Amino acid sequence: MNKLEQLFSHKNKNLITIYTTAGYPNLLDTPVILKELDKNSIDIIEVGIPYSDPLADGPTIQETSEKALANGMTLDILFEQLNSVKEEISAPIVLMGYYNQVMTFGLEKFLQNCEASGVSGLILPDMPYEIYLAQHKALFEKYNQKVTFLITPLTSEKRIKEINDATSGFVYIVSSSATTGATTSNYNEDFLENIKSLGLTKPHQIGFGISTKEDVEKAWNYANGAIIGSAFLRVLKQANGNISQAIKSYIDSLK
Repeated sequence: MNKLEQLFSHKNKNLITIYTTAGYPNLLDTPVILKELDKNSIDIIEVGIPYSDPLADGPTIQETSEKALANGMTLDILFEQLNSVKEEISAPIVLMGYYNQVMTFGLEKFLQNCEASGVSGLILPDMPYEIYLAQHKALFEKYNQKVTFLITPLTSEKRIKEINDATSGFVYIVSSSATTGATTSNYNEDFLENIKSLGLTKPHQIGFGISTKEDVEKAWNYANGAIIGSAFLRVLKQANGNISQAIKSYIDSLK
């Protein structure tokens, strides 16, 4: 069974997902970070594939992507690193990237590498679910890769329901109409109340602007889980070479 399926089969609330950019702060840090997140009982680890034009991401993730690319991170290196730690990590790993990266690498080759390196699913914000269903669903299923789609305050109820049906991983709820990286939560509460009333049938998590224990607990009121990205990357930036302790201290602050 896919690790995401395993997780959701025994835990469907109070989830924490943490995002880290592959190859940041240094090229060889990613395996260390993944093992530390797993050791500190993070439910899902989201690994960002650095990209020169990250459409949904704010300044913090853009900065880390630029640094990771300058460090020499590539998809081939990322898959090698993931493969090197796959037997040591129990949490599901989900890759977040952009459609062009995947198609340039070659979709089937990419999915083969995902399966071989222990990846459980993908988040591709600019891949329309209609394209996925019409052209890619069979390949994703062949290589046991779950797919997550995003909804925002601008997404219609009809489309929200269609995205819920198309999603095989979890529904990613964008908390507000903004890019990632806000230092304080800016939830569109009317939107989140409406989502709650729709009764999504797939696991769903809230991201964008989540950084503190209070933010996480607020997200749990509306969804199965909370996703933390930019706040965690700021922790890594300020780690001063002691990544393990920085990660442990931050995760302890969320509990």
